[in-house]
Amino acid sequence: MSDRLIESLASQGFLLDSEAERFIRSQEDPLGFIRGAIDAMEERPLIITMDHLRKVAVIERRAAIEARRMVPQCSEVREFHDGDVVVVKDVTGVSDCIATVEGFAQYFQDRFAALKGLLLKRRDMVGATTVDKALDPRRLSVDKEVKVIGIVNEVKDWSSGDRMVEIEDETGRMTVLISRDSRLVNDSILQDEVVGVIGRPTSRDKKLLATAIIRPDIPHGSGMDRRDLSSVIGFMSDVHVGSNTFLRRQWDEMIDWVKLEGPGMGLQYLVVPGDCVDGIGIYPNQEEELEIDDIFQQYYQLAELLKEVPDDIRVIVQPGNHDAVRPAEPQPALAGEIARMFDSSTVLIGNPAYVEVEGRSILSYHGKSFDDLMATVKGLSYSDPLRAMKEMLKRRHLATIYGSRTPLAPERRDFLVIDRVPDIFVTGHVHGAGVDHYNGVRLINASTWQSQTTFQKMHNFNPDPAKLILVHLGTGQVHVEDFSS
Repeated sequence: MSDRLIESLASQGFLLDSEAERFIRSQEDPLGFIRGAIDAMEERPLIITMDHLRKVAVIERRAAIEARRMVPQCSEVREFHDGDVVVVKDVTGVSDCIATVEGFAQYFQDRFAALKGLLLKRRDMVGATTVDKALDPRRLSVDKEVKVIGIVNEVKDWSSGDRMVEIEDETGRMTVLISRDSRLVNDSILQDEVVGVIGRPTSRDKKLLATAIIRPDIPHGSGMDRRDLSSVIGFMSDVHVGSNTFLRRQWDEMIDWVKLEGPGMGLQYLVVPGDCVDGIGIYPNQEEELEIDDIFQQYYQLAELLKEVPDDIRVIVQPGNHDAVRPAEPQPALAGEIARMFDSSTVLIGNPAYVEVEGRSILSYHGKSFDDLMATVKGLSYSDPLRAMKEMLKRRHLATIYGSRTPLAPERRDFLVIDRVPDIFVTGHVHGAGVDHYNGVRLINASTWQSQTTFQKMHNFNPDPAKLILVHLGTGQVHVEDFSS
């Protein structure tokens, strides 16, 4: 594919920069994707960059939004029952991804419609209008407050300290101004997020001076209520079987504890949100840190380890960016020969997934988009992933930014929208361990079972491994068992 891609572009007079090349290769059909992108470009650049690809996405996205009422919506959702475990929504078995520019346009159309619907339920967005009406000169008045909902196309910080945000909806585009004197100037507004804007029109140039930025957010008073349940669910992530830094001794101690102490405390479920194995070829020179250099042998070893868990405990396994599924999100559950390695007590789910356990709603997401948020949102760091989880809940989306470090698959339905409020929201990925809550939602960043890697040493990052986080499904009470010593 490498030579075919470069040769095809060279024959048309195009070159690729490295970032655009990596992004194009992450698509399921790289050649088909770049052909569609070139056809949609208004100009023919010598060197295709990510800026060119983003502009194409904006053009196609607007066309799709304008036609949203004419396009039938995909309503099919996977629902899988296994006793008291119900997979309510993930992409497994229902993927209709089309790796073209038009496919991405449809994907953003669905995102916009879903998040706009959530914003319109907010009391402070009652009376929101469309962009074309907000800019209608017959309606413009500097004394009249305007409310509008749009998807963010561009954010620019000017040397004056002011900020310009371009948003669009199905009717047009609008420039939103944020004064350097406003508290809003410190708000991290992300490209491709859907926001509500409240403001007043400027007197001359049909712009909106923002007084408030509204996000879909989680309503206050949502989340876990007390129920007559006695079961306990455990969370552990990033096992990285196959790595020479896999903490086998600590893992065995945890399994022994589960066998001895689990039944007495009501432990009935374990959730593993991704990076179950270390994978092959995930990062440069990975082979130097592998104990098992065959992907199937890695999963065989994982399956054997999980068979040590008592049969009456259901183990829910999700893929991450190290696992043997497509790199683009949403990711389907492990399948084929790998899936057949696991016994009947294991439930395989996609990433992300909504799962109901004894009626409790759990949103499980591995967390690859942490990489985008940490690089973009002021004040976030890998040492505190729970803050990043709150930012996801505020935006009601798990991977807002398109074209950055998290590849997105253009499904007709955006499975990364947080369209329902979970009782528990769990992630992994960053090799931390923590518990918090946000507007009633229990937040869990599940611990890793891998010690510090060479890459982490280079970046002075210390993981917080070998902790099993336990949640009582009736009360929401949290307990952490530490096997790290």
